Parts: sequence; structure tokens; C-alpha cells
Amino acid sequence: MNVGFLGLGAMGSAMASNLLAAGHALTVWNRSEGPTEPLASLGARVARTPGRAVQGQVVHSMLANDQAVREVFLEGGVLDEMDRGTVHVNHATISVALARELAQAHAQRGLGYVAAPVFGRPDMAAAAKLNIVVAGHPAVVESVRPLLEVLGSRLWPVGEAPERANVVKLAGNFMLASAIESMAEATALTRAHGVSAADFLEIMTSTLFAAPAYQGYGRLIAEERYAPPGFALPLGLKDVNLALAAGEAARVPLPFAGVVRDALIEALAGGGEELDWAALAQVAARRAHLDDGKP
Repeated sequence: MNVGFLGLGAMGSAMASNLLAAGHALTVWNRSEGPTEPLASLGARVARTPGRAVQGQVVHSMLANDQAVREVFLEGGVLDEMDRGTVHVNHATISVALARELAQAHAQRGLGYVAAPVFGRPDMAAAAKLNIVVAGHPAVVESVRPLLEVLGSRLWPVGEAPERANVVKLAGNFMLASAIESMAEATALTRAHGVSAADFLEIMTSTLFAAPAYQGYGRLIAEERYAPPGFALPLGLKDVNLALAAGEAARVPLPFAGVVRDALIEALAGGGEELDWAALAQVAARRAHLDDGKP
């Protein structure tokens, strides 16, 4: 297929590389040119404007947030440069409100739209082991299934309304943030009583919480390995805020989301802009004064 890909951060670059490896003709665009160079060396065509990257049969995008998606596809007029019948597969983690707006804007122009946010960090994207939550018209989803199967190990369809995929992604990220916060607070408790984070988390992630999320983030906390980030603190705050907004819109209270949001803000206030959101453990330790005097 002739495919466009917009947004080449760590996740987008890995996903685009897998599409190239599968033999698809790929045109890529990114705001900064640096990430396009490795893909160009693999055979991708580099577009100088986003409009030039959306001339294929399918367009994938992995942009950072609502603002970036809105600027490129709505305010930037990219949708108007796409031929009728082109399918846009949006992998970004965006708000429920914007998901609905995008679905309407695509339908008005005769464009297909599939929401396909992903669960997985950059290493999983590189290994094509992402879990992809998919929502859109069944026929449109089927038309892009071969591309999605190149990117992930499993597709999780959740219905026709695109915002359903986005709310699943937001709810899932809220659960991840909650898991990290619970490990952060629990390790502060054990450390205060002389049990190291590494020893405690090895017990927990081998028994009661032997699950990938706890094991992966537990390892980061045990090793205090927060940089470079696989998922940076500002992105975590963005997603928890989007979950809170979705909850407010549907009159669903999310009291613990407020607790996690405040912990994320505290982490950022402490200089955590470039840290993984597992650095919530630093906040819990700081509150308990466990590292006072530590360089």
C-alpha cells in the first residue's frame, strides 16, 4: 500500500519502520527533520509538508497531543488535502471530545477514520508487539487491518464510535498511573522500615502483582532508572487530565485520578520534565523525607 505517516517521535518512528519493513511504500512527515533521516535511509520518502504526506491510500498519525492533532488535521487543512476514500488511522492519545470532532470532520469529507491508540512503550513498538485498541466503521477497520497487524501483536476492537478506543486508552493509562503511584507509596513505606524498594517489589511482582505493568515499572522504581523516559511525566499528566475531563463530561467521579494528578504536578514542580512517570516514586520518598541529605 501507499501509506503516509505523520509524527515521528520514539513510538511513531518505530511503527513507521515496521511498515517499511513489511514492504509498504511510505511517505513520512515530522515537524523537525531529524527523525525522518533514518527512515529515509531505509527507503521512505520524506514530505516537507504534512499535506504532501497524505496522498496515499492510508494515513497513519502519531502526534503528541490534542493541540498537535488539531493544528495539523483541522486548522492546518490537511483533511482538505486528502482524497475522498482515504483512511486516516489516528494512534494519538487524545480527548474524547476531539475524537468525536475528528470523526465528524472526516465523515463530512468522505474520509475514513479509525481511532487506534496503542498500549506499549517504544521497545514494544520496535518489536511490533503493541496492543492496539481499534474503533471505527467495521468495513474501514477491515481495510486497514493488514497494516495494523504489522504494528502490533493484537487488535482490540471496541465498536464503531471512534471515541470508544480513546476512552479505553485514557482509562488504561489512568490505571497505569494508579499502579505506579501505589508502588511509589508502598515502597516509601517499606523503605522507612528498612526494606529496600528492590526487595519489596521483587516480592510483590513475583506474587500478588505478577503482571507486566507492575513488573516493568517496578523494575524502574527499584533501579531508580527514570531517564531517558519511556513515557515522560508531562505526557502522564496530560493523559490523567484527559481522563478527568472524560469523567466530568459523563458525570463519572474519578477521585483517585485527582490524587495521581497532584502527584504528577508535584513531580514536575521538582524538575521532572525529562523523567519517566515512574519517578512518582521520588515524590513519595520526598514526602517521607527518605532521601534528605542524599546528593
